[in-house]
Amino acid sequence: MKNITKLSNGITIVSEKLNYVKSFSLGFWFNVGSRDELPENNGISHFLEHMFFKGTRKRSAKKIAEDIESLGGYLNAFTSKEHTCFYGRGLAENIEPTFEVLADMIQNSKFDPKEISKESKVVIDELYDIEDSPEELIFDKFESNVFIGNSLGMPIIGTESNLRSFKQKDLIEYVNENYTLDKFFIVASGKVEHEDLIKFTEKYIKKDFKPTNNKIRTLSLQQSHDIHVEKDTQQVHYILGRPTYGFKDNKRIKVAVLSQILGEGSSSRLFQKLREENGIAYQVNTFLNSFYDVSTFGIYLSTNEKSIYKAQQLIFSELNKLKKKKVDQKELERAKEYLIGNILMSLESTTNRMHRLAQSVIYFGKIKSVEETIKKIKAVTRDEILELSNELFDSNVLTRVILSPKNLLLEKVA
Repeated sequence: MKNITKLSNGITIVSEKLNYVKSFSLGFWFNVGSRDELPENNGISHFLEHMFFKGTRKRSAKKIAEDIESLGGYLNAFTSKEHTCFYGRGLAENIEPTFEVLADMIQNSKFDPKEISKESKVVIDELYDIEDSPEELIFDKFESNVFIGNSLGMPIIGTESNLRSFKQKDLIEYVNENYTLDKFFIVASGKVEHEDLIKFTEKYIKKDFKPTNNKIRTLSLQQSHDIHVEKDTQQVHYILGRPTYGFKDNKRIKVAVLSQILGEGSSSRLFQKLREENGIAYQVNTFLNSFYDVSTFGIYLSTNEKSIYKAQQLIFSELNKLKKKKVDQKELERAKEYLIGNILMSLESTTNRMHRLAQSVIYFGKIKSVEETIKKIKAVTRDEILELSNELFDSNVLTRVILSPKNLLLEKVA
């Protein structure tokens, strides 16, 4: 059973009761992320995610962890470009104490200057880890490239100079301005009672959050260009891609099916062509990274310097095949079933279900059923894949990011 309640103060409560489990996943979601930042405070949403765990007026950082783990539970958080989520997992009988700890964290965190100073070093180490990981770094560079001039192009983790500069007043001001009631969603899946969540909210959420800040997210796409990132790596890392339809557009489902055909799974065209037939890339896959109003779609691979030229030729060849000839019906159905299977298997996790609920309500204002999504996947046709391929694989809008020790003279996108 699924329920949504919007309280008079603006907080939205979403729940899904599953009688066949003995646990819950509970998330406190704020529709706030790095997309809502400015260049001068880029990274503050993610930094705050860390700082909310560093102690409240009645709990130390250690006690926050102990109060959950002593109940056999688990506490964590994440920041994306559009959301920040603090979540806990535990046995059904422990949902109220878990709720209370999360409520204490988001309302009463002290943001102690000494903790800020210590945690900035930790997050800078995390930034260095990304810099040392070409598989992560290249995606940051790709999105910075395709979203140039937009806050979506800024990295979630921010910059070292910003991380060194954050002060207590910066964190407090950002929370007061952006953590507003209309952006606050309490979402749970598992053995939960919706009325209990309403009761807990009224009992434990006492902070005078602002009703709204009336901020509107905007997007103005510009033509991006190929870029080279110089990095001392053993392999060449390569992305070819572009912006495309976001969650709000029904065509995103069609892009997901096309992505499956082209490069997701061991039976996909790129995996078979580059790895199985030619043995020139250990890692090759497509990706679809989606936001409300836009997605990034593309191909990622890593290979050695000598093989990158042939790898790119093979990629162009596969793209041209998709533009010229309809996919076989059997191949299309296989891709659909793979996609549907992944969705259904993900629902065996209460945390995944909680994430799906939150995303649905935040983006669409309602709980979209899995059946609705599956129906749309099944409805995708061969003609639509052909039309979409010709649209997406237009060489005028495809751009590349190449990460390697030296700038490689690769031919232009065909």
